[in-house]
Amino acid sequence: MEEVPEHGKFAVNFTEKSVVKAANPLPEPQRLALSNLDLLSGRFPVTYFYFYHNPEKVCFSSIMESLKSSLAETLSYYYPFAGRIVQNPNTNEPEIICDDNGALVVEGHATISLKKLDFYNLDQFLQGKLVSLNTEFPLQVQVTRYTCGGISITFTFDHALGDASAFGKFLVSWSEIAQRKPISCMPDHRRNLLARCPPTYQPSLDQTFVKCTIEEIINMPTTQILLKRLYHVDVFSINRLQQLACDSGNKRTKIEAFSAYVWKIMVTAIDERHQKCKMGWLVDGRGRVHGAEDLMSNYIGNVLSVAVAEATIAELKQGSISDIASNVHDSISKVTNEAHFLDLIDWIECHRPGLMLSRIVLGRGGPALVLSSGRRFPVAELDFGFGGPVLGTVCTTVEKIGVGYMNQRPSARNDGSWTVSAILWPELAAALEADSIFQPMSASLLRL
Repeated sequence: MEEVPEHGKFAVNFTEKSVVKAANPLPEPQRLALSNLDLLSGRFPVTYFYFYHNPEKVCFSSIMESLKSSLAETLSYYYPFAGRIVQNPNTNEPEIICDDNGALVVEGHATISLKKLDFYNLDQFLQGKLVSLNTEFPLQVQVTRYTCGGISITFTFDHALGDASAFGKFLVSWSEIAQRKPISCMPDHRRNLLARCPPTYQPSLDQTFVKCTIEEIINMPTTQILLKRLYHVDVFSINRLQQLACDSGNKRTKIEAFSAYVWKIMVTAIDERHQKCKMGWLVDGRGRVHGAEDLMSNYIGNVLSVAVAEATIAELKQGSISDIASNVHDSISKVTNEAHFLDLIDWIECHRPGLMLSRIVLGRGGPALVLSSGRRFPVAELDFGFGGPVLGTVCTTVEKIGVGYMNQRPSARNDGSWTVSAILWPELAAALEADSIFQPMSASLLRL
């Protein structure tokens, strides 16, 4: 008889660690310099969680054999992911040594079934259970088997390897190879986003980005406890918010509408001494740099910037969803163009070497929340040969961050609903959960 863990508590027993190398490695090691936008994104771990019901009850040893062999083939195309990230002594900046050091694969067995997991509390999934961290490997994978026969796969990438778009391409290629399909993406590893000569940029970038020290990052202001949570947002709620955002006759995206709603809720959950608060959005530059999107669609690396908007507490309390969505739209529009990204590349050039971050992430300038949209990130399609996932989401093991954070992506249901992972202070979590839009993730919502 299966032991029922209390309140979703469980342990993971690790049974094997192995290093997977490329099936067809490069003839000679290569050095791959990081682009300016790679340097801005930094070197923190990004982890994606996928859970599989495994309805055919494929045996775990067969799953592991298939995953490792298909990963080896995938690394032949994505060879930087099997490399090492080291500090170049001449430039004092990180670079990727493509020497087929390999990817780390960890196998574990959890003392719980999938339906007993507390999917709402992401803190329970993190380091020491479903995420294995070893700084020697920029790509680490943990495959965990549950007592019901279900599987979870956690993929942890060093951000220097790329951004969500790059990681999504990698995961799709891996799943295609696992299913013995031709890969749909031939990755571009050139990292050719170079500064102009001489570099030049709009001074307004100094208000958004800043050069900083490791001490400033370690000591960034965090007056609140941050909770890592997972939510389901149904398609009816998403469509309703978009209708409200379009009330003035302006066309607004689902993300702009959702952002307006979150921002309006946020002001009810911050200290009354603050007169203003901010919201930020990660913006992908693919399709905005170097012209047409197809020229950069397979670019592997970081092509991210941050849009930031500020409003007074009174404006947010009194404004309609439509009013706030207009502020969101205008702020994002300022960075969704080639001129902004070329300026940002040049700004970084003028501040190298050293660490650089957006001021909002450092916690400078009062309460703020950053939203990242993963609307194009693969979820339902990530089938490695034992069925599609019941859940795909993202989180980070980083313990300290100067802002609240949300990541939206399609749910594995493929019905227009969303999965939202969030890092929130307790008052904001309570305010969001007081309404019906943010539903705490559960086994029943995942139809387990």
